[in-house]
Amino acid sequence: MSPNLPKTVDLVNQSQDKPADAVFDAVHNVMHLYRSMQLRGLRDSTRDPAQELTHMEYKVLGFFARHPGASQSELVAHSGRDKAQVARLIKGLRDQQLLDAQVDETDRRSTRLRLSSLGSNVIDSLEGMGAHVSNLAVQGMSTEECTQLLSLLMRIKGNLEAEAGAAPAADKN
Repeated sequence: MSPNLPKTVDLVNQSQDKPADAVFDAVHNVMHLYRSMQLRGLRDSTRDPAQELTHMEYKVLGFFARHPGASQSELVAHSGRDKAQVARLIKGLRDQQLLDAQVDETDRRSTRLRLSSLGSNVIDSLEGMGAHVSNLAVQGMSTEECTQLLSLLMRIKGNLEAEAGAAPAADKN
């Protein structure tokens, strides 16, 4: 167990009146630790300045990895972020030659963005580090335990989606 995370017994004892809060605190802590280890591992594995990116810059690169040829407006709609913030992020990534831009043939006012080869390398490294951290996270757990945990998390997700009136949607990473 990591010294940064409280022991399970401590979590249960502190939250007997609020088990739902304890679940979400644990999920939040696990996700924060996962992202932190993923990015730290990536930064430690290379001295390439292109990989000295912020969390949001990695998220933008990830979006264009999953949606090559998407526009800045599509990223704004997907992320819910401010247009100016997204414009600054994209400009920075283009300046670092991580994103390539091409004028939209059907609407010359719009620009289509995709990862450059350097951007693809960065995303591949990030995904590789993510797989490494994921394997560390479930070390010592059986396939059945992983399946049970996934099932419980999907139930939580379904409860929230039902309450929000949302149909099950793809992950917005």
